[in-house]
Amino acid sequence: MADRQNDFSRGSIPSNIMRLALPMTAAQLVNVLYSVVDRIYLGHLADGDSLALTGIGVAMPIISIIMGFANLCGTGGAPLCSISRGEGDDAEAERIMGNAFTLLIILGAAVTAFFLIWKEPILYLFGASPDTFPYADDYMTIYLCGTLFVMISLGMNPFINAQGFGRVGMMTVMLGAAANIILDPVFIFLFHMGVKGAALATIISQGLSAVWVLAFLTGKKAILRLKLPCLRLELRRVKRIVALGLSGFFVNLTNSLVQVVCNATLQAYGGDTYVGVMTIINSLREVFIMPVHGLTNGSQPVQGYNYGARKYARVREAIRFSVGVTVVYSALFWAVAMAFPGLLIRVFNDSPDIIAIGVPALRIYFGMFLFMSLQLAGQGVFTGLGRSKQAVFFSLLRKAIINAPLTVLLPLWGMGTTGVFVAEAVSQLVGGLACFITMYFTVYRPLGRLPDDALLENA
Repeated sequence: MADRQNDFSRGSIPSNIMRLALPMTAAQLVNVLYSVVDRIYLGHLADGDSLALTGIGVAMPIISIIMGFANLCGTGGAPLCSISRGEGDDAEAERIMGNAFTLLIILGAAVTAFFLIWKEPILYLFGASPDTFPYADDYMTIYLCGTLFVMISLGMNPFINAQGFGRVGMMTVMLGAAANIILDPVFIFLFHMGVKGAALATIISQGLSAVWVLAFLTGKKAILRLKLPCLRLELRRVKRIVALGLSGFFVNLTNSLVQVVCNATLQAYGGDTYVGVMTIINSLREVFIMPVHGLTNGSQPVQGYNYGARKYARVREAIRFSVGVTVVYSALFWAVAMAFPGLLIRVFNDSPDIIAIGVPALRIYFGMFLFMSLQLAGQGVFTGLGRSKQAVFFSLLRKAIINAPLTVLLPLWGMGTTGVFVAEAVSQLVGGLACFITMYFTVYRPLGRLPDDALLENA
């Protein structure tokens, strides 16, 4: 029954997408609360001023890398599952999911060991100062102990959404986020644990989410289930998962790279206060970009399923709908960011120095946000249809090829700290246009020339 209900080759395309996208968007928004709520509370600690917030900002690249490895398995395996389901091969879809899970556990253990061993030099490399290192160290030591929880909840939840169970996927993160919101003030203020309390609340919450995911994927309600025979790694499937998952991985890896370069450059040209401002701006970006991620992730199972079923007209309709909604939403957020930058910053910290620096920086940083949303929409299409090479290339283009070099060069060319924020705006404009235009001419238009099975059946 569930399989028939989640047949995306039938019914309205917008309805199919929104049935997944709305709960996934809510889940994505709630998901950022894990770290953003931590930063809001820590940004208002009286004794540490903005140092605790800055310390978390220094640790953010490590968190982004961990999430990247989760995306390597989740965004690599889930679209392949959707395509296999569209082809009518549920057995292959289960084997892909099982291989992704095993890969996830191996990578999670390796990442945990690596960062625990090299934590101190990495944090200093990522922009820590003697004043902010204790905060970053306290947070990361505890956070790394829950890496496997983070990996399982983030990496396996896409396989729930790929089966059409958007509400169950939403509950994965809502369960953990609700626990995090409750536990944060208890550990941070009531038990006076500060940064350590924020990290402890996060890993407990992610642990609850991980249990929820595994309970569903091994239960009777799932269409595709985690089964022991499917957990044995097979090189052919691992290659396919990794090839497609590199797109999501490089999104996080390049985000981490740019955060490191930004923190180091701002530390050199402006000091801890500027690193704190960038932490706030990155937090706002995480919150407001989540609906775009939710929409693109919600459209991927629909696109992939119909692509596997050779319903190409429906794939094109899904692309048009997801891009249109993305553009409208992004324009609304851009207007809010330009009109009320001070109000947004005060959510995290009301220091006069932070406000004075943050308002112009935020306006520059988000000046070309609309074009960044076009990149996310285009890249989502590449991923959803299994176009791994294009997805990986555009993951690297905006951040690694454009943003990171400009972040170093523009300050050297006389722009100082302003150059760091201008680099982001330039990368949004160039990277976004390049990705979207390429998607249009290499995917959308060619699909219109392919024979559609639905048309052939009615001929």
